[in-house]
Amino acid sequence: MQQRTLGRQGLTVSAVGYGAMGTTFAYGPGDDSESIAAIRTAHALGVTHFDTAELYGWGTGERLLGTALAPIRDEVTIATKFGFTPETYAPDSRPEHIRQVVDASLRNLGTDSIDVLYQHVHDPAVPVEDVVGTMQEFVQAGKVRYLGLSNTDAEQIRRAHAVHPISVLQTEYSVFSRESEELFPTVDELGIGLVAYSPLARGFLSGAVQPRGAYAADDIRHQLEWWAPEHFDANVGVTAALTDIADAKGVQLSQLALAWVLAKRDDLVPIPGSRNRSRVAENVAAADIVLGDDEVARIDALSRQVRGKRAMG
Repeated sequence: MQQRTLGRQGLTVSAVGYGAMGTTFAYGPGDDSESIAAIRTAHALGVTHFDTAELYGWGTGERLLGTALAPIRDEVTIATKFGFTPETYAPDSRPEHIRQVVDASLRNLGTDSIDVLYQHVHDPAVPVEDVVGTMQEFVQAGKVRYLGLSNTDAEQIRRAHAVHPISVLQTEYSVFSRESEELFPTVDELGIGLVAYSPLARGFLSGAVQPRGAYAADDIRHQLEWWAPEHFDANVGVTAALTDIADAKGVQLSQLALAWVLAKRDDLVPIPGSRNRSRVAENVAAADIVLGDDEVARIDALSRQVRGKRAMG
């Protein structure tokens, strides 16, 4: 698979990565053996970048990913995140909390070093300079290779980058969620790469979207505006029009959506996740799809018809 460079510090990863959130969090119960098989399938097909977080099962997601990647640890990059507290799900980036979480993440992943460490969400109670200063301690100790931020704004990115180079910004980005484009000038100026989470719009662009009632009670889609009754039918109409474009090109809707993300920038890496091996193969194949300027423009126009906001501001 083609490789992409993220930031100016030397981080190079596969053009399509793997997001492991859904293996233990947000999308109902899963099967660990099935998830491990899906992760290893992704690697066999050329994926070298795998993403998780403490939040995803409070350590269970990291342990599952670490188990899956243990035989091939030297062939991949692993990213994880800190920044929430289990009791309230509120932001918590206090330096002492960061140190506890990162040490636990290293144990959970079964690795001596984390390739990319992210602050998961901006914490208004802790200056970002203190956050990145603490993250930098792990770089200096050889326990972290590259630093990243997620779910933040341009001011915080600039302040963080002034303390230690930020290699990558992780943000939600898809045909359904383009709010993060306002950050593109900032990352361009600072030389920061981008990782796109939820590039299939939480499954709305999977080709198998269903109304809220079809999902388990603890499924995150019960909380998302795209599935709200007042928006759902209109958004299904957008996916129908996108499917027409995909059909004309001989690809799946999900592949079209990922190819669109890849076409937007050459330093942007989507991290779709799936517990299904055939879905993983389908996602990986999107790396070989080339969209023409006219196709990108048609998809851009349809994206402006999406109703409802993304999950996080």
